[in-house]
Amino acid sequence: MIDYNEIKTGKIIVYEDEPCEVMNYHVARTQQRKPQNQVKLRSLISGKTFATTFHVSDKAEEADIIKRDVKFLYQSKGEYWFCDPTNPKNRFQLAEKILEGKTKFLQLNEIVTAMIYDDNGEEKTISIKLPIKMTFLVKDTSPSIKGNTATGSGKVATLENGTSITVPMFIEAGEKIIVNTESGEYTERA
Repeated sequence: MIDYNEIKTGKIIVYEDEPCEVMNYHVARTQQRKPQNQVKLRSLISGKTFATTFHVSDKAEEADIIKRDVKFLYQSKGEYWFCDPTNPKNRFQLAEKILEGKTKFLQLNEIVTAMIYDDNGEEKTISIKLPIKMTFLVKDTSPSIKGNTATGSGKVATLENGTSITVPMFIEAGEKIIVNTESGEYTERA
C-alpha cells in the first residue's frame, strides 16, 4: 500500500479493481484544509481516463505488474501479434485500443516490453512499453533547397513503417534517424 502523496505520474495502482496508470497529479495544500492529491488516471484495461482525489487518510494498492520481453510479429485488421522471443510458437494478439498510440512506432521483429497484470493468478497483457529511442529509415521526404537548412524549420518525413514526423531540413530520404517514441519527435541522425 502506498500513501496518498506517493501516487505520482507513471505509477500503476489498483483503483476500483482495475489497474490504472497515473497520467498526472497535483498535491493541493490549502490553508484551512488537509492536503489532497488530485490525480488523473487511465485504466489499462478499458483505456478510459478519469479524475479522482486522494485524501491524507487514503492509501492505494500498487498494481502487481510483470514485465516481459516480447517480439512484435505483424499487424492485421486491427490486431497486433506478438510472440515470446525464445519460443516463437507462443503467440498472442493485442487489440489496437490496448496499445493506444504506440502502434505508429512498432517495427517488425522489434523487441518490446509487455506489461502483464497479475489478477489473482490470472495474467492479462495490458500494455506494451517501447524503447525510448528507436532507429528508423526515412522512406520519403521533400528535397532540401540550398538556404533552407539555416532557418531551423522542419519538414515532414515518412518513415519505413508509414509514420510521418517532422524532421530538420537537412534530413534526406534513405537516411537513418533516431526518434523519441514518448514524444514522437526527431532526436538525431543514427
